[in-house]
Amino acid sequence: MGNIKTFKFKATELDNIKAVPYCMNWPVVYIINNNSEAYIGETGNAIIRFKQHLSNKERVKLKEVSVIYDEEFNKSACLDVESLLISYMSADGIYKLQNGNLGQSRDHEYYQRKYYLDKFNEIWHDLRRKGLVKHDLAIIKNSNLFKFSPYKSLTEDQYNTVYKIMNDLFKKIQTNEPAAFIVNGGAGTGKTVLAIFLMKLINDVMSKELKQSYLDYLEDNELYEEGFIDALLNLKNKQKLKIALVIPMTSLRKTLKMVFRNINGLKPSMVIGPSEVLKDNYDLVIVDEAHRLKRRINLSGYAQFDKNNKSLGLSNDGTELDWLMKCSKYQILFYDKTQSVKPTDIRRECFERINEQEESFQYNLISQLRVEGGVEYIEYIEQLLGDAENIQVKKFSNYDFQLYDDLDSMINAIKQKDNEFGLCRNVAGYAWKWRTKGLSYKEIISNKLFDIEINNVKLIWNTVGQDWVNSPHAIDEIGCIHTVQGYDLNYAGVIFGPEITYDEKAQRIQIKKENYHDMNGSRGIHDEKELHEYIINIYKVLMTRGIKGTYVYACDEKLKSYFKKYI
Repeated sequence: MGNIKTFKFKATELDNIKAVPYCMNWPVVYIINNNSEAYIGETGNAIIRFKQHLSNKERVKLKEVSVIYDEEFNKSACLDVESLLISYMSADGIYKLQNGNLGQSRDHEYYQRKYYLDKFNEIWHDLRRKGLVKHDLAIIKNSNLFKFSPYKSLTEDQYNTVYKIMNDLFKKIQTNEPAAFIVNGGAGTGKTVLAIFLMKLINDVMSKELKQSYLDYLEDNELYEEGFIDALLNLKNKQKLKIALVIPMTSLRKTLKMVFRNINGLKPSMVIGPSEVLKDNYDLVIVDEAHRLKRRINLSGYAQFDKNNKSLGLSNDGTELDWLMKCSKYQILFYDKTQSVKPTDIRRECFERINEQEESFQYNLISQLRVEGGVEYIEYIEQLLGDAENIQVKKFSNYDFQLYDDLDSMINAIKQKDNEFGLCRNVAGYAWKWRTKGLSYKEIISNKLFDIEINNVKLIWNTVGQDWVNSPHAIDEIGCIHTVQGYDLNYAGVIFGPEITYDEKAQRIQIKKENYHDMNGSRGIHDEKELHEYIINIYKVLMTRGIKGTYVYACDEKLKSYFKKYI
């Protein structure tokens, strides 16, 4: 399946393309490219579509067109192949794509879909042989450029959320009224991807002419409603928006800057930290991980924080959320109340106050896009780590969920999975002091130093803070909450430290404050219920990083006995 013919991309070649089987009145997929850029599409009539492209000033810069055709192709299969090619080729690194991300098909089922998805590997192999793509699919899947790509097929609730946000935003722009848009979503519901998708979509609308052929393409695609196209035109005709993607966490911010450097139309300067909003006035800020915005407690730099508040006319009680509200007219906030992990994080009451305002909108993401165990696994973790009663034991046929009695066995199992799939890491709660902080991996190993010792197993914390999951020695280190929040892993080995136990009489998980060693995570907390919530949230995050599986080890024997009933 998937014959590929390559031609020069010019009008004089159209007769030669006509001679190719199935290029007239039959669904095909095509790639138009030069040495640095490419455009990927699908059509039911290649000749008519190529004539349209040849009248496009961006497309005529491209020099070759490769047509992928087969007698078994149908419209739905071509939409899927097109979507997969856009997703993988955008992360492959050879070309920057001219495609806008609205052209991506919405995720949908059709007859024999699995057959066509399996056969996509053959198409990719042929493209590698022709030099149109470079890397193996497995390598691309583990890359940041793929995981955080704006070229994603949207689930139904993601699409509906984008559609509602855009329409609500247009209405507020038309009336010149400020507004906040809060997108609620748990771990793995695609908040970061959707934030990046919106950045690409809105920036494309603002910076490019919406050619009639582009609109015709979208309107011919039954997966997009007419109102969506009208909404885009309304935004385009109204005004040019100054926008930024705000990322509170330093590591994730650095990662996304690198991703934006490789996406056509996006720039690293579009990804900023919360304090950078003070340098300009923005029409729209899109804020990922909004629950990690800071308030004035347990900070490393109080003076600058106070200076920022004063410059905006705020008291010292002002927060980074207040800064965003002051320095922008519209805010899209991606939020998860269960992922606040330390006292510095802004309190949920701040978001509740926004929700109560008339000029605010709320949306909910439900579909589970990370964990292959699905929503059922996420809910199970909520029950295990919460105070749920009468928990029903669940087994997951499509998710590798195991409890280990021996830590060394779990560490080695994760290393074996890393050899097989890549991007598998061991992580832990903050139950050990970071004694090797500031030392390089080489210094630690040569001096036989360690941070963690459990039953004669000696381990070290992460030696880098930014993009740790992709760092050279990550598989031999233990990651903490601050290195993995916002990232995906294929497998996660989670160590529950001695700061968490199980009270058999009360039948609930309890916290041992004296064994918790994140100073900024505990200083200033006088209510143990608050610390309990932070630590439980940390483990919820750690337990929902693994795409294919999660392995668990508990230091505390009572907690281990509790887990044995359910894992």
